[in-house]
Amino acid sequence: MVESQPSKLLVAGSIPVSRSRSLTFVRRERIQRMTVSFRQAAIKVEKAQEFARLQAAVEQAFLPEKTERFLKQVDRKGIRIRAFDAVLTECLLEGVVGEAGFNARQLYESLPVSDQAQMREFYLSKLEGVDVALRHKFKKLYQYY
Repeated sequence: MVESQPSKLLVAGSIPVSRSRSLTFVRRERIQRMTVSFRQAAIKVEKAQEFARLQAAVEQAFLPEKTERFLKQVDRKGIRIRAFDAVLTECLLEGVVGEAGFNARQLYESLPVSDQAQMREFYLSKLEGVDVALRHKFKKLYQYY
C-alpha cells in the first residue's frame, strides 16, 4: 500500500514555497540589503560667510604645523579636546588665527542651531584626523572620561 500526501499548494492556509532560489542566494541577498552604506544628509548652511570664517579657524588649528601648539593650549586650560564649547569659551581658536577682532565664540553663537551642529561635527572630524603619534602624546586630552 502506497500513501500519498496532498500537495502543499492544496493544503488550506499553507504558503507556497518557491524552490527556484537556493538558500545561500537568499542569505546573501539579505546580507546585501542589511549592509547598505550610510550617507549623512547634506544640510544647507544658512549663514555661509560666518560658517566659512569659523571653519577656516578650525582648519588652521589642525594644520600639521599648528596642531601641537593648539593641543598644548587646550591641555594648559585643562579641558577635553572634544569640548568644543569650552574651546570657544577659552578663546583658543583666536590664538591660532591671530586676526584682530576675530571672536570665534561670537561667530558660533551667531549661527543657527543647524549650522552650529555642523560646525561641531566639522571640529570633531578634524580632531580625529590628528596624527596618531600626536594623539598618543596628548592622550589625556583625547580620553572620553
